[in-house]
Amino acid sequence: MTQEVYDGTIFVNPTIFVLNKFQRMNPQEAQQRISFLTDELNRHNHLYYVESNPVISDFEFDQLLRELQDLETQFPDLASPLSPTKRVGGDITKKFETVVHRFPMLSLSNSYSEEEIIDWEQRLKKAVESPIEYVCELKYDGVAIGIRYINGQFDRAVTRGDGTQGEDVSANVKTIRTIPLSLKGNYPDDFEIRGEIFFPKANFEAMNRQREEIGEQVFANPRNSASGTLKSQDSKVVAERGLDCFLYGVYGDDLPFESHLESVNGAKEWGFKAPLEKEKYIIKTNSIEGIMDFIHYWDKARYDLPFDIDGIVIKVNNYIQQQDLGFTAKSPRWAIAYKFKAERVETVLETVTYQVGRTGAITPVANLTPVLLGGTVVKRASVHNADQIEKLDLHEGDTVYVEKGGEIIPKIIGVNLEKRAGSAKQVVFIDNCPECDTLLVRREGEVQHYCPNDQVCPPQVKGRMEHFISRKAMNIDGLGAETIDLLYQKGLARTVADLYDLTFDQVVNLDRMADKSANNLLLGIQASKAIAFERVLFALGIRFVGETIAKKLAAALKNIDAIAAATFEELVAVDEIGDKIALAVQQYFADERAQETITRLKIAGLQFEIEEAVLDSNALEGKTFVVSGVFSQFSRDEIKSLIEKNGGKNVGSISAKTSYVLAGENMGPAKLEKASSLGVPIISEADFVKMLG
Repeated sequence: MTQEVYDGTIFVNPTIFVLNKFQRMNPQEAQQRISFLTDELNRHNHLYYVESNPVISDFEFDQLLRELQDLETQFPDLASPLSPTKRVGGDITKKFETVVHRFPMLSLSNSYSEEEIIDWEQRLKKAVESPIEYVCELKYDGVAIGIRYINGQFDRAVTRGDGTQGEDVSANVKTIRTIPLSLKGNYPDDFEIRGEIFFPKANFEAMNRQREEIGEQVFANPRNSASGTLKSQDSKVVAERGLDCFLYGVYGDDLPFESHLESVNGAKEWGFKAPLEKEKYIIKTNSIEGIMDFIHYWDKARYDLPFDIDGIVIKVNNYIQQQDLGFTAKSPRWAIAYKFKAERVETVLETVTYQVGRTGAITPVANLTPVLLGGTVVKRASVHNADQIEKLDLHEGDTVYVEKGGEIIPKIIGVNLEKRAGSAKQVVFIDNCPECDTLLVRREGEVQHYCPNDQVCPPQVKGRMEHFISRKAMNIDGLGAETIDLLYQKGLARTVADLYDLTFDQVVNLDRMADKSANNLLLGIQASKAIAFERVLFALGIRFVGETIAKKLAAALKNIDAIAAATFEELVAVDEIGDKIALAVQQYFADERAQETITRLKIAGLQFEIEEAVLDSNALEGKTFVVSGVFSQFSRDEIKSLIEKNGGKNVGSISAKTSYVLAGENMGPAKLEKASSLGVPIISEADFVKMLG
């Protein structure tokens, strides 16, 4: 993407700052600009809603949308019925069943101006004769969801989609622990509750650390990651990542409420996680002063929250007044969103240094003159990789713009060229590892540079051991990063296998190590020998092999020798194993040093084969099943477990070799059509139970 200079500033995206020259445009010029804006907005809509990978901020998107709205107002004959200004959301992917909303999920009008909020409130007072109460609540930066409950039981969860129809992500939403599957209290028989699913900051940071450890690119921000996670095809991935939610909008016929705040409080009584007044997440006020106080408070306090918000939502509280005010084509007149601008500050880039990760990935870090941003002092900012350095055209001593909008880690978004010194030296990505001076490599198709000296480079050696002992891997009590560093410095541990050769005399002589702690450490190492094979496989730190992939490999190939000897074709045949992972596995086991480590770990007594489960029967031996839909007697996971316990095999997609499709309610039409076209028998839950005898 080319850069554009605007008032001395370099910006990566050329559509960020648009000049409102259309007042002087003729119809032909306006048509060209409308076409350009339409294409750009459609592209960004697709990136945001379908790919969960936006390349511009909400503010920048809204500026483009507002320019298009203004142009269409001035040139109404040029406005298309398919214009982005007529739409609520984005496109629908084909991965999940499409569901039509019973109640349209309209978006809110957005504003970045307090004056516009004041004007909106004044218009409402003119339209409504009786006094108006307002509810102010946080605008959670996540994914909108609507969940239907029938007779107090979770029925279905659907994304916003395009506002008229969305995607059924019930299996994934059920894994979110703050969403109840059964309700309590006096709830309606049939209703829908809406809210926002989001990624808590702590969970997002932990996930990114784990991705960095296995050499995968980190996610940009919590909102995109929540969206991508919610559309994962594996609900186990969703469960592991720890999404959260707030639910606050109740919809249905004959609801027992007269106001919005009353329904929010009622939802809490039924078991939902709803915004709390005592935490100031939601308030009621009858004045514009109360609205502004809420906005000003959270504009500063938002950085202290354990989750991201991007603004404030203001709603008319009374339901009758909401009905009287009605709707526009795409949004309610009785509600509006005030969006915070992403805070941006100017500071000086002093140096760029480089960090080496566990897998050898090199990450450049910008060291800045300390500056206050988002309530904290920022000294460093992420630059991600060599391409980003080149794209920003960074020079030492540059005055740079730093932003936190939607980011946990601050990032540089541009350079103030007017303040660049003529003698400024361009930042050039390093050629050699900053720790061991080995020549860096960049693998084809990847953005990261790597240090290939993985068995000697200190951060890689220590990082690999820290990963090995971590809670989700070998979980060795009494052993932490500081002790690993001491063991490394003393020459007592340079590979994970060395840990199993440690003696009491060696350990007790380490700094801050007494008899009891030394014994606990050795007992922890001894206990780790009982850890299951799939966790040992994950602990080895094979690139791209995270917890889920390790479980898949272990389940499919049963033992370490089979995995080491597997061909490329055998590896990619395993569920969720692609070319990149298969190649990384083969490269790991081709390394003689890795083979030596595994041999030593075998001698130490670690588990290197999966414990075969005892079958309940052989009733399903030789049969493969595709399980789809919602079932009444068993959950989908329970059915899959029964298939395996009775000798059968679960597969993810239908082919001519599939024995049966086990269909529950709401089975996707695409699967039904494919099974029919291939002649694969479709059986019910009752048929399946009969097969088990």
